[in-house]
Amino acid sequence: MSAFFTLHADLPREGPGDAESLAWAVGLAGVAQDARILDGGCGPGADIAGLLVAAPGGQILAVDRHPPFVERTRAAWAQEPRVTARQGDMADADGPFDFIWVAGALYFLGVEAGLRTMRDKLAPGGALAFSELVWLVDDPNPELRAENEAEYPQMAGMEVLNQRIEAAGYTLLGQQVLSDAAWEAYYTPMEARVAKLRPGADAALTKVLDEGQAEINLWRAHRRRFGYALSVVRPR
Repeated sequence: MSAFFTLHADLPREGPGDAESLAWAVGLAGVAQDARILDGGCGPGADIAGLLVAAPGGQILAVDRHPPFVERTRAAWAQEPRVTARQGDMADADGPFDFIWVAGALYFLGVEAGLRTMRDKLAPGGALAFSELVWLVDDPNPELRAENEAEYPQMAGMEVLNQRIEAAGYTLLGQQVLSDAAWEAYYTPMEARVAKLRPGADAALTKVLDEGQAEINLWRAHRRRFGYALSVVRPR
């Protein structure tokens, strides 16, 4: 296992998010109790419980590229016939789906390209919710911009994000910026794991731990300058 996945192996989630923001999104989307749901880029399955609350009579297909995340999801939901976990690309998932949930993973496809791809997988009247890293200020300092855009080269402000949603042929139903609590749901366990793994870490793992801690420190220092926009959209 690579040093990166050694750090991430036991984390409860793979990006900012929480039950409250998920509940807001599914409520705004009008997810039916028997909805067919795609959890695209599901990670270790952190949002499946909330999706089942929204659609207690529904079916969830959870897809992720990383096999160990899929294995964890399968193990966690092995006794739940409403959940299927599959390794692969969300762009290859069969539809149609009444609701598509993509927490922090649409950027792998590109927002506009990803939305166009997912559009063909939505049932009539279906909706999609996704979170995307955005600037919350007009003029982030050059160092901060360089740090974030090195990993997220398409990162932009809310106005550009909404232009991309419009260009992909969707109507924006609603949008919110994820709370500090949603970020801490990701970073607090990561910080604890960084501390746990440091003793005896080799050079490769130490580098990954340092990068993880630097990422946490960057957000805590600049949390008012960037964040995740959670958008709920429906094809026009």
